[in-house]
Amino acid sequence: MLALVREEIAQILGSRSPEDIAEQASFRSLGVYREKRQQLISNLIERSGVRLPSTALFDYPNPAALARYVRSRIVGDVADVAPASVGATEDDDDRRDADDPIAVVGLACRYPGGVSSPDELWDVVATGRNTISDFPTDRGWDLENLFDPDPAHAGTSYSRKGGFLHDAADFDAEFFGMSPREALAVDPQQRLLLETSWEAIETAGINPLELRGTPTGVYLGVIYNDYASRLSTFPGELEGYLLNGSRQSVASGRVAYVLGLEGPAVSMDTACSSSLVALHQASAALRRGECSMALAGGVAVMSAPGLFLEFSRQRGMAVDGVCKAFADAADGAGFSEGVGVLLLERLSDARARGHRVLAVVRGSAVNQDGASNGLTAPNGPSQERVIRQALANARLTTADVDAVEGHGTGTTLGDPIEAQALLATYGQGREEGRPLWLGSLKSNIGHSQSAAGVGGVIKMVMALNREVLPRTLYVDRPSSHVDWDAGAVELLTEAVAWPRGERVRRAGVSSFGVSGTNAHLILEEAPTEEASNGEMVSAGGGVAPGVMPGVVPWVVSGRSAGALAAQAGRLLEYVRAAQAGGGGVDAVGVGCALVGSRAVFEHRAVVLGSDVEQLEAGLAGVARGEAVGGGVVGRVRSGVGRPVFVFPGQGAQWVGMGARLLDESVVFAEGIAECERVLSGWVDWSVRAVLRQEAGAPSLDRVDVVQPVSFAVMVALAKVWRSFGVEPAAVVGHSQGEVAAAYVAGLLSLEDACKVVALRSRLIGERLAGLGGMLSVAVSEQEALGRIGAGVWGGVEVAAVNGPGSVVVAGPAEAVERVRAVCEAEGVRARLIPVDYASHTTQVEQIRTELAEVLGGLSPRGGGEWVPLLSTVTGQWVSPGEMDGGYWFRNLRQPVRFAEAVDALAAEGYGVFVEVSAHPVLTVGVEEAVEAAGGQAVVTGTLRRDQDTVGQVLTSVAQLHVNGVAVDWAPVLGAVAGSDGGALVSLPTYAFQRERYWLDAPTVAVDATGLGLETLEHSLLGAAVPLAEGGQLFTGRISLETHPWLADHQVLGEPCWCRGVRADRVGDARRDARGLWGLR
Repeated sequence: MLALVREEIAQILGSRSPEDIAEQASFRSLGVYREKRQQLISNLIERSGVRLPSTALFDYPNPAALARYVRSRIVGDVADVAPASVGATEDDDDRRDADDPIAVVGLACRYPGGVSSPDELWDVVATGRNTISDFPTDRGWDLENLFDPDPAHAGTSYSRKGGFLHDAADFDAEFFGMSPREALAVDPQQRLLLETSWEAIETAGINPLELRGTPTGVYLGVIYNDYASRLSTFPGELEGYLLNGSRQSVASGRVAYVLGLEGPAVSMDTACSSSLVALHQASAALRRGECSMALAGGVAVMSAPGLFLEFSRQRGMAVDGVCKAFADAADGAGFSEGVGVLLLERLSDARARGHRVLAVVRGSAVNQDGASNGLTAPNGPSQERVIRQALANARLTTADVDAVEGHGTGTTLGDPIEAQALLATYGQGREEGRPLWLGSLKSNIGHSQSAAGVGGVIKMVMALNREVLPRTLYVDRPSSHVDWDAGAVELLTEAVAWPRGERVRRAGVSSFGVSGTNAHLILEEAPTEEASNGEMVSAGGGVAPGVMPGVVPWVVSGRSAGALAAQAGRLLEYVRAAQAGGGGVDAVGVGCALVGSRAVFEHRAVVLGSDVEQLEAGLAGVARGEAVGGGVVGRVRSGVGRPVFVFPGQGAQWVGMGARLLDESVVFAEGIAECERVLSGWVDWSVRAVLRQEAGAPSLDRVDVVQPVSFAVMVALAKVWRSFGVEPAAVVGHSQGEVAAAYVAGLLSLEDACKVVALRSRLIGERLAGLGGMLSVAVSEQEALGRIGAGVWGGVEVAAVNGPGSVVVAGPAEAVERVRAVCEAEGVRARLIPVDYASHTTQVEQIRTELAEVLGGLSPRGGGEWVPLLSTVTGQWVSPGEMDGGYWFRNLRQPVRFAEAVDALAAEGYGVFVEVSAHPVLTVGVEEAVEAAGGQAVVTGTLRRDQDTVGQVLTSVAQLHVNGVAVDWAPVLGAVAGSDGGALVSLPTYAFQRERYWLDAPTVAVDATGLGLETLEHSLLGAAVPLAEGGQLFTGRISLETHPWLADHQVLGEPCWCRGVRADRVGDARRDARGLWGLR
């Protein structure tokens, strides 16, 4: 059904093939709009014979979902056809408990000072840095007129400082499927939430794409919508994008839409407490079973400076922009920006799914000040109540909590009220010498408003893991407005050790909104079992440098070539830092994390190494855009097609083949042992002894040895490919390779396949050996036949056609040698095949009767599951039961029509060819055949001469992976396939390739139309205001930005509007006003 849906989409779009249609791509991204939607529905109704609603493409928004739905209508199954929820198992109800703590399993953030991760945020607080800076210069703010030291001066700010995300406009639009136009219209807050939500999931060791279609919730605090509202006019090309791009309600919905999350998506605005309220609501929803996981957090980006104007009038800001939390020097809040997102799930679920637990939310509470002393004034009793309720919800006492991350904005009113509430609650009933430690992140980064609460949570999660409480800055001495003797509360004026021990460590986090909505949350360290098995670890896992279990693959990808290189560079830097730290690198852990917790994109690389230095060199090469050593770099081909296993005839063998792989691959060794066991009924030697060249083992020069051994090697290698999840959609065999193909396809039992290869090769050795030879020649079949017919190549026959320019001729040894000499003289490439008989010629007729006798008892399988096999004898698909003794004579007698078989396979959509052999001998022929037919294919071998190692196998597997074939890397990494938990190694997140998207507002300081005034088209006069007593008042503002000619006249380096120019310009303005308004 999926193939049918793809076919119809391709037909409607016209310019694409069905294989190019990604099954998970939205119809919108594919270009199926409006009338095309209806056309697709109509075509599917006609093809399927069932009625489909016109809304089907909205309800089932991608080809895979639509195919499942159509199929369900056909078979009459009307059950929900949505994808099964990842992690939502039948046992969830048994695990769900209203008292189940909430686990923090992932976190991501951006905060002032270039902070782009929780680790970088920790570095800021641990080193005691301040990240306050000047107002941004790239947002179109009228900086020249915005500042005035007078708090009473309307339209100005008396502070020029704050904490800003100076790269807030930068965004990777392509990664999230946005056009540049849409990205420009979307509020930077929504863009930041997309990036950090993705990163939060990655840091949890989860591939974000695995959450698509699951009941994962999104709870986000968002208070600003000034990106669009600051504009007096909307650019026409952005209409249809701008409104939704700036709506607060859409912020959570956009995250859910882009990531495919189907739990509740709620945006909330309770002012400064928004993000902590969002965490509270997410935790409650998880406990109620409304979602399986939840993204929770908040964001604040000030696109316009309105907040600074507002708080200047209230005189509530610190002039230097610094929050001096709980200090006697506190002189107001310093406002900032930020975004923080956590990934949450029930603790029982986190344990069941193997997710790393960073901390636990034991309880939380939200309340309101009610009819307090003022709408925006804080209220101490309300804060006490919310703290006590959070403790009650967590079933804890005040003495069970070690520290509190306070709201602490640095205001002369709010800080004392908050401190008194803490003294009245946490400050009471404590043991001697165990005060409550109080700090505030705002002293480092400012008050990030709707991102402040979640920032405090991230800080305390990091503190729990780093086992230290960092100091709070700018506390010259504690506020004298607080009675610090009223309880056991101490400010963190210095860092305090906070080691894990017998006592469970806990911290409270407070966030109070100017709206009067208060929130308090209690964090707890991860339980001991999670801490010992899943604490945050870097690439270094205590492994001695250089110690490796064997060849390890590191799989990296990106949405573009630049992203791939950047991702490799980021990982390289990370690993080098771990090496420099002396902890070594857990190479397998890194490999598991890359495979288990990262999405796979179009541009791919696989770096292989048996030591960390090789892996580093490989990463460095990928970072430069090239492959180094065993590394493989590529891009997914559109319509890559289905895989075919290709089994060659004689000629791929070499002495010692597979010997090292016997020791390195359990799967290969098991395959060889199984074949050896069955072959022992017809041969008196050991396959493994031949491979290892043990004393007394027969030589590969004997046909009755080389063919059974080659068969065993091919069968075992096919088993290796299947262990990597690469299943053939079809198989094809060349000459005696068709025996292995028949077994792998399930058309022959292993017993019958071994019987064919053993008894037939024995007959060849006894009756045909020494009578002929075979020669591979680089000419077309037509040219070969012409030369044979003309007598130039007398005495030989065409035994195989391997490609458009490659044939094999065979016949008596003398004739073959004559042809070789002619080719050499003519400069035609020719290579003797190391055999001394002429299969696929009339010589084979000598053993027709005997072969029929020895193979008479074959029982080819006539039913059950089997893989399609395209015969190189008949050029047709083989039917079950067809491969009897007579077939295996024809397989040896008739010319091998390999090129025709490849043409047929390519024509039917098979685009991946894997030669399963000890050395590739057919790959060139396959490539030439596909190219001659006007197609393209991915072609790879398995082993190579003198390269029979796991490393070579992995290189071949990597070739498929980078070209888009699904590969399971678990066998070599020892990871559990499909595990939700990923690995415990914490890796760098995705390397977004950002570009600047910022919609500039009009540069005039005040827009007259937006204020309801009549505008004047004049260089100085901005608006006309009717006066009550009659007449008009003309107003205007000037600045270097709006009137750059002012810079033409300067005094002592400062622009100056001299009296003469001023009189002249004012006179012009007076005359212009009379003309504009008809005044006298």
